[in-house]
Amino acid sequence: MGWSVLLQLALGVPIAWALARCAFRGKALLDALVTLPLVFPPIVIGYALLLLLGREGWLLAWLPLEWRPHWVFRETGLVIAAVAAGLPLMVKPSQAAFAEIDESLREVAATLGARPWQVFMKIELPQARLGILAGLVLAAGRAMGEVGISLMLGGNISGRTETLSLAVYNHVLGSETDCANALSLVLAGVAALAFFLLRKFEKPVAKKT
Repeated sequence: MGWSVLLQLALGVPIAWALARCAFRGKALLDALVTLPLVFPPIVIGYALLLLLGREGWLLAWLPLEWRPHWVFRETGLVIAAVAAGLPLMVKPSQAAFAEIDESLREVAATLGARPWQVFMKIELPQARLGILAGLVLAAGRAMGEVGISLMLGGNISGRTETLSLAVYNHVLGSETDCANALSLVLAGVAALAFFLLRKFEKPVAKKT
């Protein structure tokens, strides 16, 4: 979970900023690629990533076999699955937050001699922080509850790539309802915590408007 959260931040914030602030060729395509996981069946996304990232996949097939990294059916696959599932929910609230920043703040900073990276770090990032935090909570919650993509890229290997959500599924299949109930309560508790955090982030925004 830790690596996936860091990657969601590292990828999500720049993508959100670019979609909100920049005009460039391929912007509509990037926006579509970010949004599609919200509407595509997770199992289809997982299978597509498996075809792309597996050792015999489209991305690695041109490399000699001994040079091909092992990305799927191990912890790396779970990280990729979590990022793929949560990234859209990281990007969209962050994108909206960057888009709502008053343009005059950027202009004043620029006239005072601030460089673009200084404008981003001292004005845009603090102004968009609530949207970024909300996106991070949504992305982390979505990643924790992911089943389809994790199943395809992780393989559901007991003790190795079995996530909490997959563990619930496995316990139900094994008629181990007590374990399934306990793990479901843990997931429900995390979801409830995420909900209350989101509500807390919404209140300052509501006060501003």
